[in-house]
Amino acid sequence: MTIGLRHLSTTRGAELTDTEASEAAVRAPRVGNRALFGGLALLTALIVLLDIGSGDDLRLVPLLVVVPALVSVFATIRQTVGVASWIMAVAVTSRIVTGGTFWDITSSVVFTVLACFLGVGACALRIRHATEIARLRSAAVALQRQILRPLPILTDQVVAHGTYAPIEEDRLVGGDIYEVVQSPYGTRVIIGDVQGKGLAAIGAGFAVLGAFREAAIREPSLTGVVDALEDAVARHNAFSAQTGEIERFVTALVLGFDGEGRVQAVNCGHLPPRLLHDGVASPVPLRRTSVPLGMAELSSDARLTEWLDFPPGATLLMFTDGVTEARDAAGTFYPLDTRLSRWARLCPRELLDALSADLEEFSGGVRRDDIAALALRRTPSGGHELITTPGHGARRTVETCGGR
Repeated sequence: MTIGLRHLSTTRGAELTDTEASEAAVRAPRVGNRALFGGLALLTALIVLLDIGSGDDLRLVPLLVVVPALVSVFATIRQTVGVASWIMAVAVTSRIVTGGTFWDITSSVVFTVLACFLGVGACALRIRHATEIARLRSAAVALQRQILRPLPILTDQVVAHGTYAPIEEDRLVGGDIYEVVQSPYGTRVIIGDVQGKGLAAIGAGFAVLGAFREAAIREPSLTGVVDALEDAVARHNAFSAQTGEIERFVTALVLGFDGEGRVQAVNCGHLPPRLLHDGVASPVPLRRTSVPLGMAELSSDARLTEWLDFPPGATLLMFTDGVTEARDAAGTFYPLDTRLSRWARLCPRELLDALSADLEEFSGGVRRDDIAALALRRTPSGGHELITTPGHGARRTVETCGGR
């Protein structure tokens, strides 16, 4: 499942609307009443005619008792009750007309009524279960929006588009993390990859995100932000050790944009980004790569910042190793740089769409790791696409693909 994260409203009212919409969709009829009962009438007529033609040797009308059970798989409760009532009337009338002993007729009627009630009950249980799943899904979506904000995100310095695909298809959040924060010191961006998978990895990622959102606004220097992230991972690992879980580290790339033509970066064991500009895609050399977050005590070297070029009109692509370590059926790694050279003139949204589709095709839909990618471009002076910035309810201009 490749997920392209697009903008979604995240106000509380919108979340309630999403839940109500999910439940309404569960209860909505999948088949119209006219089609359902028209088909039922035709089926009944066919069975009755075959029953009459077969004589007393073979009774076919009792077979109609399975119809409510079949209908309960896709119909609403009201539709299933209507079908069950019709079947009971037809089956009971047919049994009375054909005659028999009192106990034969009574047992046949009781069996028919019981089968129809079971069909209605199965329909009610199905809808109840589907409604609970819809509510859990809505809650998971709300939680996901709190952990990872929907993209695109617009700040005073950059526009961030992105794509995100957890390896676990039944989860909306994995071990990869990202965040974009507008601060008094410019825009701070992080992309990271937590060691391992599962809920424990998500917990470590959430600890980093919480620390980043606070430190990005509080700390005047980018190294101060990274030091706060290191402390957060260390505290999380200490708590994990107390609960018997393994300690984890987090590779991360933290960037700072101040509106000038260069970008400040601190790399904590993460993959270097790619710069796409003037039809050329090239790796950005990072010469001061330090150890991942959570491993500072293993190195005596302090984390240092370095400067990256970020000219107007360029796109800076950040990603996790789920992209570079994707493999095809033969075990060949995904040739990211070769692919990017084809898409070097695309705008961020088109670039990510092409990357997601190509990864899906290359790997045959089989993912071995979470996938996250951010495509950053300097905030344009004008554009035509409007979004609602999550949590603010304000419409703001975002660069369109035409604004290259």
